[in-house]
Amino acid sequence: MDTDALRQLLRDVRNGEMTVESALTELKKLPFEDLGFAKVDHHRSLRNGYPEVVYCQGKTVDQIKKIVSRLMENDNNIMATRAGKEVYEGISGLTGDAVYYETARIVVVKKREIVPSKKIIAVITAGTSDIPIAEEAAVTAETMGNTVNRIYDVGVAGIHRLLAKIDDLMRANVLIVVAGMEGALASVVGGLVDKPVIAVPTSVGYGANFGGLSALLTMLNSCAGGVGVVNIDNGFGAGYLAGMINKL
Repeated sequence: MDTDALRQLLRDVRNGEMTVESALTELKKLPFEDLGFAKVDHHRSLRNGYPEVVYCQGKTVDQIKKIVSRLMENDNNIMATRAGKEVYEGISGLTGDAVYYETARIVVVKKREIVPSKKIIAVITAGTSDIPIAEEAAVTAETMGNTVNRIYDVGVAGIHRLLAKIDDLMRANVLIVVAGMEGALASVVGGLVDKPVIAVPTSVGYGANFGGLSALLTMLNSCAGGVGVVNIDNGFGAGYLAGMINKL
């Protein structure tokens, strides 16, 4: 339940279209619903402005289906992240509204129209290998109602590729920079714009990259102001944070 649904419920009680007892039954579902293996947080959209997102890794398809089926009762858009095709097939058996973004590994159940904001979130990658994490960020931001501009494969090994996109960088309200290897791109972008930069280190790289640790440390030690860093490969976290900033 979100704020619009709660307002409508209160109006229905006021207008006599719903009994107090029926309204109480609906409100009892608000804190969370205990499924035994999971506690579905129906209150999250009221607190945070967006419903609970289902992280699929480590869950069975049956568990995911049960969680999604409960979330669908509130007619909100639903995101299931780190989802393989088997998860999509399971969810699509529940509803015809499921869409699978294979590169991002996200299933979106589109129950409501998504009206994109006028303010732009730029999602930038150092290399093509970083695109799966970038797509996780981009699809997350778009599902939350943001306009996303993708600027891919513009890393520091060919800095002229980034500079050719300077107008796109300047137009963005928030910028997500996704980079592996040494992760230098976030500092470069941070030094070019006057908007917040969310840096996403990826596990892309050879042995001394240490699974993304070298990129993470570079980004944390950025000399550019206005650069914040999320966890390694956390495209979802970056997209969600960018969406929250964009709503301010």
